[in-house]
Amino acid sequence: MEFYKFSKDSGKMISNFNSDFVMSRIIQIDKSVNIGCMHLDKKGIVGYHQAVVPQLLLILNGEGYVRSEKDEYFKVKSGDAVFWEKHEWHETKSDLGLTAIVIESEELNPSLFMPLKK
Repeated sequence: MEFYKFSKDSGKMISNFNSDFVMSRIIQIDKSVNIGCMHLDKKGIVGYHQAVVPQLLLILNGEGYVRSEKDEYFKVKSGDAVFWEKHEWHETKSDLGLTAIVIESEELNPSLFMPLKK
């Protein structure tokens, strides 16, 4: 399990075409990819299971907790990204609720685009 960030402070100011915004790059994929939006309500949980393919979880709002094989939970919040390798056991849960984008593909390498969370 690796932690990254895609918050505004990790992005780059874009001014091309008279633009004025910050872009936080996340991933580039050439192979097949599944992208979904996950909504966990209060006390919601994605049960402990093995990742079928590499998986990237991007927390958009709310907060929760994640873990891998160890029974140690790590708090995640808006702007955090969590990466699990193929076959890695993991779980996500939230006391208050959270919304996240889930990206699954055989070809995920978030370290090329996002800084590690410190």
